Amino acid sequence: MFHDASDDEAIEKPSDETATHQGPDSKLAVTKKRKKPMECFLSQPEETPESTLKAKKRKKKKISDVLEKSPPKPGVPEDLQNLLSQHFGTKRSVIEIEELKLPDSCFLPANDLTHSFSSYLKEICPKWAKFRKNHEEKKSVVMLVICSSALRSLELIKSMTAFKGDCRVLKLFAKHIKIKEQMNMLEKGVFHIGVGTPGRIKALVEQDGLCLNSTKYIILDWNWRDQKLRRMMDIPEIKKETIDLLELRIIKLCREGSVKLGLF
Repeated sequence: MFHDASDDEAIEKPSDETATHQGPDSKLAVTKKRKKPMECFLSQPEETPESTLKAKKRKKKKISDVLEKSPPKPGVPEDLQNLLSQHFGTKRSVIEIEELKLPDSCFLPANDLTHSFSSYLKEICPKWAKFRKNHEEKKSVVMLVICSSALRSLELIKSMTAFKGDCRVLKLFAKHIKIKEQMNMLEKGVFHIGVGTPGRIKALVEQDGLCLNSTKYIILDWNWRDQKLRRMMDIPEIKKETIDLLELRIIKLCREGSVKLGLF
C-alpha cells in the first residue's frame, strides 16, 4: 500500500505541538494566562466625568437642603457688625477698623419676620408724615432701600403701597435704566424714597447724582432669600458692593447720628 509522507507530517505536527505545550516553559505561560483575569481590580472603578459631575450636583443640593431646613432667623445688628469686622479685619489698621464700626445706637428695630414691608416701615418711621412733608431737596431721598436685584426692588416698591401714600419713589437699579436718566430725574424732581441695588446707588453717590445728607433712613433687605435660597449678603458681588457703599458714606453718617439703619 502506498504511504504518503505528508500523512506522517500531519500526524507528527499535532504531537509536536502537544509536546511543546507540555514543556516547563509553556506551563508557566499557561499559568500566567490564567492569572491575568485575577489581577482586575473591580472594587475600585476609575472616576468618570459623569460621576464627578453627579457628586458636585449632590453637594449643591445639600447646601440648599441645609438652608431650606434651617429655621429662619431674623437679622440683628450684630450680624452686620460682625460682617464688617470680618471684611475689614485683615485689610485695615486698628484705628481704621474702629472708625468703621457701627454703634448700636444707629440701628432701628430689626424685622422679626412677622411684618410686611409696609407694617415694618410704619413701625420704624413714626414721624414719616413730617419728614415727607418737609422734604424739598433735589438729588436726595429721605429713605433709601437697598436690595439684591431689580426684580426685588420692584416687589418692595409694590409692597410699600400702604406706607408710602403719595410719596414719589425712584427706582435706583441698572436694569433697563441708564444712570444718566436717574441723575436727570434726581436733579429735576423731588423724590422721597429710593429703592435699588448697592452697585447703582454707589455709582450715583460717586458721580454726585445722589446726595445722602438729607437721608434719614436706610433699610437693608436683609432676610429675604432668592430662588437659590441666598440672602443679599450671601451673594459675593452684592455683599462687596453693599460693604463698599457703607464704607463710602453711610457708616460716617450713621456714626454722626444723622442716619438710622434698619434690617428688614
